[in-house]
Amino acid sequence: MTQGKISVTNKAVNGQQGGGTMPAAPPSYEEATAGSSPSYSGSYLGDGEMLTEFTWDDKNIRRIFIRKVYAILMIQLLVTVAIVALFTFCDSVRSYIQTHPGWYWASYIVFFATYLTLSCCAGPRRQFPWNLILLAIFTLSLSYMTGMLSSFYNTKSVMLCLGITAMVCLSVTVFSFQTKVDFTSCQGVLFTLCMVMFFCGIVLAIVVPFGYVPWLHAIYAALGAILFTMFLAFDTQLLMGNRRYAMSPEEYIFATLSIYLDIIYIFSFFLQLFGSGRE
Repeated sequence: MTQGKISVTNKAVNGQQGGGTMPAAPPSYEEATAGSSPSYSGSYLGDGEMLTEFTWDDKNIRRIFIRKVYAILMIQLLVTVAIVALFTFCDSVRSYIQTHPGWYWASYIVFFATYLTLSCCAGPRRQFPWNLILLAIFTLSLSYMTGMLSSFYNTKSVMLCLGITAMVCLSVTVFSFQTKVDFTSCQGVLFTLCMVMFFCGIVLAIVVPFGYVPWLHAIYAALGAILFTMFLAFDTQLLMGNRRYAMSPEEYIFATLSIYLDIIYIFSFFLQLFGSGRE
């Protein structure tokens, strides 16, 4: 606006010096809006100045967002590995949780409730510190469920599947950051695989009471591992912000929850596929 006033003043002075009587022209729209934020028209005071310097497309903000997500994710995975190790190596703890399945169902209810809250409610998901508290409860409940599942497999199988999961997740993450393939535009493929998994699960639920079918269970576990590996690539590229679809940096809790859930499901399906029960 100051530039517009200066230009108007200059025009008026030049007109007076030249002896003309024409009124000064009003400032143009570009002159009047110079210095304001061109990409945001918020109703809050100070938003324009803040978003002039820092916008969601800023690479620095995107890097901070990615670092925050992976820092929280590492803490979640360390907690989960610690609980899995406790339930696997400690015989007294393992026997207790296997003889008290009520704790498993209680943790499942807590897991489901916190998952719905964090996924569907933007308020608790974005409000500090409730978002971190809910995420911590979600992590502990899912870690308990994963540890109880691991307690029914022998130690070598659990350690083998942990190693395979770590290598697969690291490879998929690096590939997702480097590849030119856009996984965020593959929702149709993911939806189709989800439907295949859904109907395969229904068939398993009907068949298992009449007798265990190893090859059908192996197909289900393999499909699950492939599906959630693709979901891991999908969610990883949503973090990057340079694909067709991107996740807002405000949604670091939802991003962490999504990737953590993908990794836990990959481990669970690998355990069903490659694990062997305790003798």
